[in-house]
Amino acid sequence: MSENEHNIHDFDVAMICEYFSGLDRQGPGSNEATIKALSFIDNLNEKSKIVDLGCGTGKQTIVLAQNTPGNITAIDLFPDFIDKLNDNVQKLNLQSRVKGVVGSMDKLDFELNELDLIWSEGAIYNIGFEKGMNYWNRFLKKGGYVAVTEASWFTEEQPQEIFDFWNEAYPEIDTIPVKIAQMQKAGYAVVASFILPEICWTENFFKPAIEVQKAFLNKYKGNKTAEEFIKYERHHALLYDKYKDYYGYIFYIGKKI
Repeated sequence: MSENEHNIHDFDVAMICEYFSGLDRQGPGSNEATIKALSFIDNLNEKSKIVDLGCGTGKQTIVLAQNTPGNITAIDLFPDFIDKLNDNVQKLNLQSRVKGVVGSMDKLDFELNELDLIWSEGAIYNIGFEKGMNYWNRFLKKGGYVAVTEASWFTEEQPQEIFDFWNEAYPEIDTIPVKIAQMQKAGYAVVASFILPEICWTENFFKPAIEVQKAFLNKYKGNKTAEEFIKYERHHALLYDKYKDYYGYIFYIGKKI
């Protein structure tokens, strides 16, 4: 079976969840990038309502809590992720301001115009960038902010191999100007956008995965699905190393008009 016969959506959700719960981050990112994105957001206070959508195990949620006032609701579909987040919240004594709940980013249970900030690192692809920007807008107050990271092309044209990989995994991947135009059309003034540094992928995501992958393969020795899944993840890392000049994650920050 060739490495290109699978994409991430082919694998069992429970297996994916178990694998990613072993990682400190479920996608590329860094504390520094989260704090940098926060620097473009003003008017947050102790009464501010912040939501972190697709929070995973909450690495960035904790950084948000440590660098902003206000109350944070962190939402993810997977209970194991939320349990891990809430354990860390308790250990850091942040439970009075941070709560992880199981839920879906496309079925939000908030009032219209209620939220001050919607955050989502490496997760808006689950709903789609354009759909997410439009749907989430209704829950933000006027002048409220949205901040997300999204896979984007750096160039207008890409080598066929990486073009095919990303268009199978996430057909909505597009160039930075297209994403900015989609934000503006959805009712935001684009406050800032910046490329996440390479270290967010290499040191903070792919490198920590090496030991997790070894343990995962040892646990599921002889399981073809597990082996194919890890093969896919390793292929992903090799492709990034080969084609990182053509794509990456962009932090997009917008203010509701």
